[in-house]
Amino acid sequence: MKKLIVAIMLVAFAATAAFAADVVTYENKKGTVTFNHKAHGEKNECKVCHGDAAPAKIAIDKKAAHGDACKSCHKAHGGPTGCNDCHVK
Repeated sequence: MKKLIVAIMLVAFAATAAFAADVVTYENKKGTVTFNHKAHGEKNECKVCHGDAAPAKIAIDKKAAHGDACKSCHKAHGGPTGCNDCHVK
């Protein structure tokens, strides 16, 4: 029984790690925004961005990126906040 539980836990962990891409890119007319998920995950707990729900891909639009999802956190923690810091042509 212990082996079965350990096997299930390993599969769940592997699936979660595989699900979370290391780098996500967002195409935009102002330039591509590259989000390094691994680097952000090393600095923050999952719930900072994903809340109490199970981690899943977050839909980001201009309002979210320029508000609570990105820019406000960057301001609070010394991350990039200029347009060309994130948008690269």
